[in-house]
Amino acid sequence: MRFVKGHGTQNDFVILPDPDGRLDLSPELVAAICDRRAGVGADGVLRVVPAKLCPEVAGQAGEAEWFMDYRNADGSVAEMCGNGVRVFARYLVEAGLAAPGELGVATRAGVRRVRLGATGDVTVDMGLPRVFGTSRAVVAGREYPGVCVDVGNPHLACLTDEPVGGIDLTRPPSFDPAVFPQGVNVELLNRAGGRRVAMRVYERGSGETRSCGTGTVAAAVAAARAAGETTGAWTVEVPGGEVRVTLEEHTAFLTGPAVLVAEGEIHAAALVA
Repeated sequence: MRFVKGHGTQNDFVILPDPDGRLDLSPELVAAICDRRAGVGADGVLRVVPAKLCPEVAGQAGEAEWFMDYRNADGSVAEMCGNGVRVFARYLVEAGLAAPGELGVATRAGVRRVRLGATGDVTVDMGLPRVFGTSRAVVAGREYPGVCVDVGNPHLACLTDEPVGGIDLTRPPSFDPAVFPQGVNVELLNRAGGRRVAMRVYERGSGETRSCGTGTVAAAVAAARAAGETTGAWTVEVPGGEVRVTLEEHTAFLTGPAVLVAEGEIHAAALVA
């Protein structure tokens, strides 16, 4: 099984080319691939497969040739990944499957338009984030109020005055399952001066990660809301670097790096033996 390894602000992924749509990715195999000691190691898997070969997104094939079949590190299926889609697009260009410029990528959250050159940052049209109320997360025994934001997947973005660098994220946050029946990504964020915020995230299915693209959009929405705004450009600092989020009236754009660092072959039989 051929693979490529990449990351966006150190949110890392194993990319699996599947041009014929034949790969059978069980949750157990995905979790084994993502294992950082016994596998390749990653926050998730990106299967690269033609949209027309996948019934769940075949209706998007007219706008996007390739489907980003994203799986979390525990093997569960996810709707969307903002860092992943940038890395996915970078792979398409470097593999000769797409030309630099603008292209569509099929996802479970709909087609995402991506702009990239031969090098440099990648920009994704993330669609319009939807705020659907407020809720609370409990992290290490402490409650953090937050804003519920749908960015194609669910988020609870919690703005706090407590420095996020010192918060214990070694265990999953608790949340209200009535609000988030499919689970939720929890962001903790601080104002960092001007239109900047610092953020850490606990992702459902992956644990704490160095960055979360959709989470940075949710964080920008929460910060803008706290400032009495709905639009504007924000810089979001994460442990793995920083990205830029531009909130517009009808959509949001995420801009940041996408880097491919390695390629090789996975011996799948050894992983699941």
